[in-house]
Amino acid sequence: MTRISSQRNNMDTQYYLRKQEINQAKINAQIGSQSRIGSLRDDPLAAGHLVRYQSYLSRVNQFEKNAQTLADEFQVREGYVNQNLQIMHRIRELAVQGANGTYTPDDLKNMATEVNELLKELVQNANAVGPDGTSLFAGTRTKGTAFDVSFANIDGTDEPLISEVRYNGNIGRNRVEVDEATHLEVDNSGNKTFWAERQRLMGQRDLSSWQSARDGTINVDGIQIKVSAGDNVHALAAKINDSGAAVKAAIDPVTRGLNLTTTDSHQLWLEDTQGTTLQDLGIIKDSTFRPPYNVASNSVKVSGGSLFDAVISLRDSMLKGDQESIGGRVLGVLDEGMSNLTTRLARIGSDYERAKNNIERSKNNELNVTRLVSREGDIDITTAITDLKMLDYVNQATLSNAGKMYSSTLLDYLR
Repeated sequence: MTRISSQRNNMDTQYYLRKQEINQAKINAQIGSQSRIGSLRDDPLAAGHLVRYQSYLSRVNQFEKNAQTLADEFQVREGYVNQNLQIMHRIRELAVQGANGTYTPDDLKNMATEVNELLKELVQNANAVGPDGTSLFAGTRTKGTAFDVSFANIDGTDEPLISEVRYNGNIGRNRVEVDEATHLEVDNSGNKTFWAERQRLMGQRDLSSWQSARDGTINVDGIQIKVSAGDNVHALAAKINDSGAAVKAAIDPVTRGLNLTTTDSHQLWLEDTQGTTLQDLGIIKDSTFRPPYNVASNSVKVSGGSLFDAVISLRDSMLKGDQESIGGRVLGVLDEGMSNLTTRLARIGSDYERAKNNIERSKNNELNVTRLVSREGDIDITTAITDLKMLDYVNQATLSNAGKMYSSTLLDYLR
């Protein structure tokens, strides 16, 4: 039951005026923010969907940025590798010319001068730095120089020349997220890109009676392999072969030592992660030496070199006038190095195309999710303006009626 009093009309008029002002303020806020949801109570179900869509949209935008960064990096790296491949074509031409037997030793020395300059260009490209200031071919050790260069006096020349190029990076891979639970692996290890031959380690120590004294873990090309107490060399070789690493292990029938051979052109990376298994086998030195130059030279024979080793051998053979060596092993190693460069170039190109595909997918997802966000949260501006005009009209009518209801003024009392 509602009580009728002299204040009833005034109270009702004030109540509905305030209510209309609240509705007008709400629509004005929606128009200003372009969103129909100002608080969760406006539409709880739509608000829940909207939060999820906006969260996913921010992740999609980040995925697109990640893929674009990768694509730019792949493009820059591809340019340097392609340039090195062109340099290698010129070096091979010089090697073929130097091996045909028609040039004098002085002619070969002149060719060696050009080969040495091309070698410098190869090293310069291998130590290239990207637009962000990080090394392009040093694995995840991007703040340092990928390759260290040593100089020495070489027979046939009167100035120090490059005598050795050693890898200074690592074989770590960056995993970059480009979609939900999907990553692209970035492998920019220089000792894979600029390697010429399959590397082979031939153990000279008799391991027929060797057994692991304790549990341990070894790292073979970045893959962790568990070694159990009591494992012999045959069990260890089987574990390496089953690990998925690009390395084949075998027992030498003559020396009964452990032989490790890469399945493609790259430098082996060996270390003891836990325990001293490889050190006990005589494969590597103690932990004070860092891979990949920790191979125990006194008990292991190593074959297979880098692209730089092949070019240095060509230059030195030209300086010595050794045409037989140029036309034999040197030319063969150069061909292997060029083949590996071509393979790595194709891999970089494939990674670039995949990154571009991820960019396109992220753009499509962005459009689709933006449409969902708009459906759940955006305001219909036409409807909002119409409602605002109607509320304004009702407010004016209410004020007009209130003015007629309370028409008395101060002049009515001045009598």
